[in-house]
Amino acid sequence: MSNSLPHDHITPFKESEKGKKEQVAEMFDRIAFRYDLMNRFLSARTDVGWRKKAIWLLGKDNPQHILDVATGTADMALMAAKMLKSTQITGIDISEGMLEHGRKKIEKEGLADVIQLFKGDSETINYPPETFDAVMVAFGVRNFENLEKGLSEMLRVLKPGGRLVVLEFSTPKRRMVKSLYNLYMGIVAPQVARWFRQNKEAYEYLNKSVNAFPDRHRFTDILTKLGYTDTGFTPLSLGICCIYSGRKPV
Repeated sequence: MSNSLPHDHITPFKESEKGKKEQVAEMFDRIAFRYDLMNRFLSARTDVGWRKKAIWLLGKDNPQHILDVATGTADMALMAAKMLKSTQITGIDISEGMLEHGRKKIEKEGLADVIQLFKGDSETINYPPETFDAVMVAFGVRNFENLEKGLSEMLRVLKPGGRLVVLEFSTPKRRMVKSLYNLYMGIVAPQVARWFRQNKEAYEYLNKSVNAFPDRHRFTDILTKLGYTDTGFTPLSLGICCIYSGRKPV
């Protein structure tokens, strides 16, 4: 059993007696209908560029079957299908509400023969070992109930030599940037979410989970400990986001 980290105990709803996994699924079911709109607005579309860079890194290996963990509304899956021309992309997520919106987007783009979405748990991935050429996760690992267990599962289903790419928020290191970032995440984002009649708790949870997340070298150390090789990270946008990568040993 993988060790529990402090990050694993950050939950969206303070008063709820449900576990983190159930709370996260409930939270995303609530915000699914406006999730894409809020993402683009709150990030000023910067998240689109971040996703493209992560997929470009993944595409260096020309993967033909990709697993998109915590696929949400399938943003990464759709972008990867267009950029990489992969033959098959499988997306899994614990929120049926997010998957429902993702399937509509896939159908609209005419990519239902390339991308398939299923309800699935990152910590018990329902596929045999060495199934996928590559695994990607965008803004999802923070929501794992047991981070190490989820990362171990992704390693299990990767083919030898296959690459994992993780896109995740991180805490900026420059003092001024960090101060502005904390102000934005702690005050501005939840208030904007309220104006949009969105779930304010979801954006407060985002701030808390980012602050508790073992980012940068701490995250790559976890990857190495679990058995990944060739691990590393690249900060983006003054360090408010990072692309992490690692491989399954050949």
